[in-house]
Amino acid sequence: MSSSYPHSGNTLPIVVRSAHDGMPTVRRIQMSDLTASLRAGWEDFMALPSHAIILALIYPVIGLIVARLVHGYDILPLLFPLAAGFALLGPFAAVGLYELSRRREAGESPSASDALGVLSSPSLGAMLAIGVLLMILFAVWIATAQAIYVATFGYIPAARIPDFLGVVLTTSQGWTLILVGCGVGLLFAIVALCISVVAFPLILDRHASATQAMTVSMKAVAQNPVPMAAWGLIVAALLVLGSLPLFLGLAVVVPVLGHATWHLYRAVVEPATETYHQPVQPPKPKRYAADFPVNLMPWIK
Repeated sequence: MSSSYPHSGNTLPIVVRSAHDGMPTVRRIQMSDLTASLRAGWEDFMALPSHAIILALIYPVIGLIVARLVHGYDILPLLFPLAAGFALLGPFAAVGLYELSRRREAGESPSASDALGVLSSPSLGAMLAIGVLLMILFAVWIATAQAIYVATFGYIPAARIPDFLGVVLTTSQGWTLILVGCGVGLLFAIVALCISVVAFPLILDRHASATQAMTVSMKAVAQNPVPMAAWGLIVAALLVLGSLPLFLGLAVVVPVLGHATWHLYRAVVEPATETYHQPVQPPKPKRYAADFPVNLMPWIK
């Protein structure tokens, strides 16, 4: 269901929504589209493994930092909420991966630096707006998880509870924490899925506004409730598997999911009717050391 994009030279075409297109059209998809997206995401990852791993290193680094904090401070009850919360921020963190998939789809051979091209996107503001929204959602989730722990165990630090993991798994209080925490966490995950499942690829590809992108994402979920629910479960399951060996597996899971999300977007959203070619930037004039510091002030002739 993906579409190809003609290009010439070094100018990569970017598809945008024309004024006559209205809101992007959402397709109905099948479960087979999910497996096809994952397969295409894996192919992108295999074609760009070093680039994807570099972009995803932040995840295991964060995981190791969290593990260190748990060892030295009383935030043990928040270890699982913090790990689960990565899924809320994942769509925003994977923007560079969408760009790599977009360029590879267009027939280019992208490099790691191409992932940073999103920083010069005319729709960077819209991506940042939804990214901030997801960060706020993440912060609220962590605060809620802390409140659930306090409501269940009181203000007793986890470090003072002998065999904390055993208490959580073998007592009624522990199971209350697990069930309520997972139930509330599911609600946060549903909200994040609804507003961002195809939002960032749409903004990157069509220069949609943040409001349009979130609206299309919610429409995609509403029209495909079963496949989207399955996609959410797939993402959650893969993130859990990737988190098990000190979060290091996320260096593979996250890029694969990022690339796959781009292909899921292609399956869900109808392509635009017009293409836009980014204007080629004029080459920057050479600067010489002898001109320093005058070359820092180009207005001086």
